[in-house]
Amino acid sequence: MQTTSHILMIRPVDFKFNEQTAGDNKFQVASEQGNVQQKALAEFDGFVAVLRENGLDVMVVDDTLQPETPDSIFPNNWVSFHEDGAVFLYPMHSPNRRQERRKDIIDELSKKFEVNHLTDLSFFELQERFLEGTGSMVLDRINKIAYACLSVRTDEEVLNNFAMLSGYRVIAFEAVDQHGFPIYHTNVMMCIGEKFAVACLESIKSTADKIRVLESYKATHKTVIDISFEQMNHFAGNMLEVQNKDGESLLVMSEQALKALHGTQVTALSAFSKIVSAPLYTIEQNGGGSARCMLAEVHLPLKK
Repeated sequence: MQTTSHILMIRPVDFKFNEQTAGDNKFQVASEQGNVQQKALAEFDGFVAVLRENGLDVMVVDDTLQPETPDSIFPNNWVSFHEDGAVFLYPMHSPNRRQERRKDIIDELSKKFEVNHLTDLSFFELQERFLEGTGSMVLDRINKIAYACLSVRTDEEVLNNFAMLSGYRVIAFEAVDQHGFPIYHTNVMMCIGEKFAVACLESIKSTADKIRVLESYKATHKTVIDISFEQMNHFAGNMLEVQNKDGESLLVMSEQALKALHGTQVTALSAFSKIVSAPLYTIEQNGGGSARCMLAEVHLPLKK
């Protein structure tokens, strides 16, 4: 299935602007205001409350003060969980983000879910090759397609290695912002739902690549909602379709992302999913990621 009602989230204890990730993440801007951790924590707790109110099973794990992991709030970059019981760990570009990988979290999940196989790709860090999970890849889980814009954080060799081990087919391309700078993660410019795709098509550099992506959408029967650079910069591409415990489709995004959408786009998306949003401004500004980045979907089978 494309969607799940089970979500893992990491509650921050020392969230702040991460100097190590700022070089290639142009969505990230240091706040001039204080109390970043307190504001981010309030946003996080409010977001969790909204998700639970809408019928999602949210497992919240507290981060630890040591080691120092300012971006731990974005767990989808270091781990992904799959419906065949597979768990993948990923090679991370920034040294302080490598400390986010936690076996105790997987052990805790294994009490409730079937974990049949753990594949650790983090050894690619020794080769300076990286693939930051479902930030680097946007997965069409139904059709086993991994869409990925190549960047410092998304290496084609590691991507192909993941594909070989998981059975996914890769559609790789180059994507840039309005200034021609490579987009750091695919999930800020693209979201794949069961029946729709949200994408900043003008960011795809090559016409041939754009045609290839659109042909894939067509072949998999996706309605395409195209967003602009400006909308992408307000995190309108950073969405995730999930389903609640009653099987209702929800499209999760930040308040900023929702405000950036045009009425016709909201109407189009609402035909497929109930839109759920929350204010995440402090997290977005300092972390350079938004709602989707905060959600690690757990597709593992439940234990019987």
